[in-house]
Amino acid sequence: MNKLIYPDYSNCIANLPNSILKKFGAKTVGEPLPLAEPYLQKDYANVVVILLDGMGKTILERHLQEDGLFRSNLAGIYSSTFLSTTVAATTSMMSGLQPCEHSWLGWDCYYPQIDKNVTVFLNTVQCTSEQAAEYNVAGTFTPFENVVDRINQSGGQARIVAPFLDRSIQDFAGVCDGIRKYCEEPGGKYIYAYWNQPDGVIHRNGCGANIVRKVLRKIEARVAKLAEDFPDTLFLVTADHGHIDTELVWIKDYPVLTDCLERMPSLEPRVLNLFVKKGKEETFVAEFTRLFGDRFLLMSMEEAIGQNLFGTGAHHECFRGMLGNYLAIATGNLSIMVHDEFWVSLHGSLTEDEMLIPLIVLNGK
Repeated sequence: MNKLIYPDYSNCIANLPNSILKKFGAKTVGEPLPLAEPYLQKDYANVVVILLDGMGKTILERHLQEDGLFRSNLAGIYSSTFLSTTVAATTSMMSGLQPCEHSWLGWDCYYPQIDKNVTVFLNTVQCTSEQAAEYNVAGTFTPFENVVDRINQSGGQARIVAPFLDRSIQDFAGVCDGIRKYCEEPGGKYIYAYWNQPDGVIHRNGCGANIVRKVLRKIEARVAKLAEDFPDTLFLVTADHGHIDTELVWIKDYPVLTDCLERMPSLEPRVLNLFVKKGKEETFVAEFTRLFGDRFLLMSMEEAIGQNLFGTGAHHECFRGMLGNYLAIATGNLSIMVHDEFWVSLHGSLTEDEMLIPLIVLNGK
């Protein structure tokens, strides 16, 4: 078993946007991030948060030099959300809410309103390219208010730079161009910038691959240039989660288990949301424990919720209905796949490599 890190909802990625809201005089929806507060008390022309998908603490230390820009300006380490995955963590970054509050919980979420597992970002039925509905399912049933909108509505200025909003952004240079454009506009503002690397290359090549180092060093160099050109801007560089190299098995290869399930597991291969049929609980628990008990932590969903794994805030009205009666959490490097896919590295669970993320602070002052 790897060392497990439980989310700290007073010191996690959901707290950072509340520090931003506080800085720009907008109403907060949660507690601020203590790690960021000292830096945000100073005056800057702009505040820029750059979120690099997948650049957890271990990835940062493995690939970037200790005396390089990022590691030499490391303010500290804090925690991702649970699940330690892009859907949950970036939604927390964009909203200031904890996962139990926004209910964007994992890559595939069960929506009882349509009785389907939905791949949230794609709005497709799990394991298919079929549209889940004629409308955006997550946006319809679990909408949230963006921090950028909150700031703009309160009289401040805020912008987003991200490829999921601007398809002309094809690389990190495009992200930097967007940041540069907004920094040059008059008036102080908050800029949130998201880039989907190094996550993509880590998934395909593994945590230690040379291409990961190459991608990160190029990103670091471009951020260095930005910080040099805008010394009166505060740059906060962070990540949504880390990564762990994984061994894969496929749920379809375990018919005794699948026969106990009402539907396929949802959330992530490293954290399974399980709807076990009534009367099949004992069989399921015994078989899952026999097969995976040394590599997964199996608990009732009520126990998981009672431990505040998904957050300490008020539950979204859809939250409990999206979850089954058991939760299986990877404690080692094994992942249980529903999709017919192969990945070298994954994330989502509670291991140190997946949960711990950096806060890097760059400012000319």
